[in-house]
Amino acid sequence: MQLAGPISMMKTSLADGEAKYSLPIGSETVDMNALVGRQIELSFQQEITCSNCGKKTNKSFSQGYCFPCARSLARCDMCIMKPETCHHHLGTCREPEWGLTNCFSPHIVYLANSSGIKVGITRKTNTPGRWIDQGAVCALPILEVKTRLDSGKIEMALKSYVADKTNWRTMLKNEVKDIDLVEAKNGLLAKIPSLVNELQARDLKGEIINIRYPVLKYPTKIVSLNFDKTPLISGVLQGIKGQYLLLDGGVLNLRKFSSYHLIINS
Repeated sequence: MQLAGPISMMKTSLADGEAKYSLPIGSETVDMNALVGRQIELSFQQEITCSNCGKKTNKSFSQGYCFPCARSLARCDMCIMKPETCHHHLGTCREPEWGLTNCFSPHIVYLANSSGIKVGITRKTNTPGRWIDQGAVCALPILEVKTRLDSGKIEMALKSYVADKTNWRTMLKNEVKDIDLVEAKNGLLAKIPSLVNELQARDLKGEIINIRYPVLKYPTKIVSLNFDKTPLISGVLQGIKGQYLLLDGGVLNLRKFSSYHLIINS
């Protein structure tokens, strides 16, 4: 198999408890689960094209955009990383219509175990993909709110008690301890009852979602691979977790290289 073209972050789904991955490249899509255990070669063709305008760019900004688009698109604004700073209501959103569609829709506040317990937020329509992208072994939706801003306010409050980031090295080594997310939820919500009531957040009484990953062998030492430093990367694909390929010679964060033109051989 040989395919060529610009790549996007891997698309994910959950089937019978296992994460499924497909990689868009050019006009094709590669079933990445099928490549686990096989020798693969990825060659960067020294070309990057913006995923929004299609123009060539010497450097990728905000994971796949040229500099002008990264400065003008709402999806690249700081409020995407810090939802509590949403400024749509102030009339200063870069793309007001995009903001209405993406930020004024139901959002979920969740707990996940990726490298330990963490709190996070995502659009209601983006589960379980968000948890797979983070390499979580389990997740529990705890609250539903009406807007991204509201979810950010709750996340900020809970960050005083639990992490909101994943230790990616720990996640990739699969050095993850068992955590009772239901017990954690009950303890955390007991700390912010006024905020939950103020935002009219709906208590989600769902079950824990467990996620297995297509991994034959987890790395014991993390060596990060980078197309900017090593244009040709090859090895046996030992597994996939989060948006990382686990090769026998190191780990590769494909999301970081969105819009890079690659040739993939297997």
